[in-house]
Formats: sequence, C-alpha cells, structure tokens
Amino acid sequence: MSVKVHKITNLYHGRIFDVVLEKVTLPNGLIKDREIVRHSGAAAMVPLTDSGKILLIKQYRHAVGEFLWEIPAGTLEQDEAPIECARRELVEETGYEAKNFEEIAEILPAPGYTDEHIHIYLATGLKLVEQNLDDDEVLELRPTDFDKALEMIMAGEIQDAKTIAGLLLTSMRGRELG
Repeated sequence: MSVKVHKITNLYHGRIFDVVLEKVTLPNGLIKDREIVRHSGAAAMVPLTDSGKILLIKQYRHAVGEFLWEIPAGTLEQDEAPIECARRELVEETGYEAKNFEEIAEILPAPGYTDEHIHIYLATGLKLVEQNLDDDEVLELRPTDFDKALEMIMAGEIQDAKTIAGLLLTSMRGRELG
C-alpha cells in the first residue's frame, strides 16, 4: 500500500525551513496528521589537512544553548548544488579552500520530522585563504588530530550527528590520516 497525502496545511514559512501539517493515509491504512519540517538541505565536509588533522569548529548552537564541536557545514541556498555549498561553507567557516571534494555520504539527520538531506564530503588539498564568517556565526576553529576527534566522539565531547557520521565514515574508508 502506498502513502496518500490528503491535505497539506502550511503552518510556518521561515528563512531556513517551513513547517507543514499533512493529513496522510499511512501504509497500514490509518489516517494520521504528520507535522513535517521542510528543509532545503545542507552540505558538510570533513576537512583533512596534509598533516592528518581535521579542522573542527566549536560553534554556538542556540537551540541547545551550548557550544558544539562540529565539522563545517551550511544550508543550501536556493538552487545551489551541494558541492557548491560545501566549497562556500568551507571557506566561510574555516578560511580554507580544498582542491579535492569527495562525497562520502548523504544522510537524513532526523527523518521522523524533517525531509532534510545532508551531503557529507571529504575535503583534501587544503589551502589557507581567508575566513569569511556570517555575522551570526560564533565559532572557534581547531585543527585536531584525527584519532583525537574519534576519541572525542567516544567521550561524548562530539555530539553533533553529521560530525559523528562524517568522522566515522572517513575513518571506515581507511584513509591515511597521519
């Protein structure tokens, strides 16, 4: 049985996402309301230096009221390809350009309530240019040994899902990291 959407009600239209209420017939035949966050998607990157360090950022995230350790990432602009978003965000947040981008995953961070897709890239061949933060970005850049970043995951110091996915997938790829 397929899912049938009976009605869509727009609840909120924002700068970054929209919220809709959909009345749907589920695969089991029940008719239910589902609140969904519609998001344009994002790109994130695991920036790996020639010396085997990962460029982590410690960024303030108001929704959780904390600074979180993350890999650089950003929301796709209208009609922007994920790779172009990755290139733009890497420079904005770290001040580095990458010669090489390799997509390592496309993840669904919270499919229970949002349609957001995050494209995760491994960025190598880094060259320092100039950081260009947005005015609302409060962050600190910290080059971190790859093994230390993995330890930070296990110690609960890194809690961000895209960062955990990006670092673990990079590790599983068997890259020479230093």
